[in-house]
Amino acid sequence: MANTLYQMTPKEIVRELDKYIIGQDDAKKSVALALRNRYRRSLLSEKMREEITPKNILMMGPTGVGKTEIARRLAKLMDAPFVKVEATKFTEVGYVGRDVDSMVRDLVEASIRITKQAKLAEKYNVADEIAEEKILQAIIPGKNKRGTTPAGGNLRSPFELLMGNYANSQKAQYEQMKDERENLGPEEMDTELAREQVRKQLQDGLLEEQYIEIEVKEQPKGNSIDVGEGGMIAIGNIFGDMMPQKTKRRKVKVKDARKILREQEAQNLLDMDQVTEEALHNAEQNGIIFIDEIDKIAGSEFRSGADVSREGVQRDILPIVEGCVVNTKYGPVKTDHVLFIGAGAFSVSKPTDLIPELQGRFPIRVELENLTKESFVKILTVPENALLKQHKALLETEGAEVEFTDDAVDEIATISFLMNEQTENIGARRLHTVIEKLLEDVSFNIPEMEDKKITIDAEYVKNKFEEKIHEQDVDKYIL
Repeated sequence: MANTLYQMTPKEIVRELDKYIIGQDDAKKSVALALRNRYRRSLLSEKMREEITPKNILMMGPTGVGKTEIARRLAKLMDAPFVKVEATKFTEVGYVGRDVDSMVRDLVEASIRITKQAKLAEKYNVADEIAEEKILQAIIPGKNKRGTTPAGGNLRSPFELLMGNYANSQKAQYEQMKDERENLGPEEMDTELAREQVRKQLQDGLLEEQYIEIEVKEQPKGNSIDVGEGGMIAIGNIFGDMMPQKTKRRKVKVKDARKILREQEAQNLLDMDQVTEEALHNAEQNGIIFIDEIDKIAGSEFRSGADVSREGVQRDILPIVEGCVVNTKYGPVKTDHVLFIGAGAFSVSKPTDLIPELQGRFPIRVELENLTKESFVKILTVPENALLKQHKALLETEGAEVEFTDDAVDEIATISFLMNEQTENIGARRLHTVIEKLLEDVSFNIPEMEDKKITIDAEYVKNKFEEKIHEQDVDKYIL
């Protein structure tokens, strides 16, 4: 977890969530406390830490009120491994569907990505210098003492291949670069002076468009084995470092070569065993699994047909939420301290329709409120990624300047609220439908328009929807 998160109080966490989500204060308060409790737990002795498990949260509320967004923003805020799964994708053993263990495997994959990216960022400084040397070597070729080819490819010894010690050899190679410059002969001095001139030009960005030839690692294509729920494994990966890495020559611009070589060298410097170890620990201690549509598997009475496995799915999910060990391709993972957030509309079923054991594993219940007209006005204007800001930015790319008056915003909110009341309540997603319809003509005609300054007022909004929507065919234009 990020150190910045450790210093955030529950109120500060809620303030961060307020930037993107309107209302739903009870839900925000619950997730903020869940986060803070993780921090408090991390300060305890190891013995006590093992005893304290996360208090899982069950969110209840209609679609489009912010359940998923709260969980997603929370995970982003703490830079934690996060996966969202739909409970309806899982089925009881013996029926067609995903195995419930796959949610934990997905969490581990997310954790590997986050940890690997963080470790790569630490290696970029060294990787940049190695990449610069290789670009120089490509511009001014010549065999050197380090055993690199003129195009900058590395010659790896059989010992390095067998021991998988390539990352260390890269570090050693980098250290040698500086030492060798001090022991140059007279003939090599001229080449080195030329190289220093080119290095200066590279650093000043004068050679970005020049084409050079570099050697890049060849990505394996095809040749993979399907291993079921675990995914696909490339055949080359089975042998690891025992097989030499294939490379190919590519002619690219210096600016592109810098990006390719930077990533390539940073990867070479990575210790993947350390990445895996940290990622597994991160998934176990900080992971968040968001189980959506949990209400769709509620209902314990026997049903025929597609609903036959509902209770079975609940029973399969139960041990994961209770805490068990799941085998993944990176190693076993304990789910005891993973935070589970369940969510559902519960319009047909009730939380009490879940099996008692599963109910007990979600001790914190939060009911999210229906959105009011005032909520819609705030959603349109307040958040950092507010809908109106998004649409303005899109149209600005074609030179259009679109302004929404306050009464227009009020009218859009009123129409959205009434549509939700009179037909299906789809929450904030209704705003997408209304705004797309409202800006349809503007968006279509904008490339040919001469006057690209457009003001949208309440009258424009009313006219747009009066023409298009009549009592008898309201549904046609709503969804």
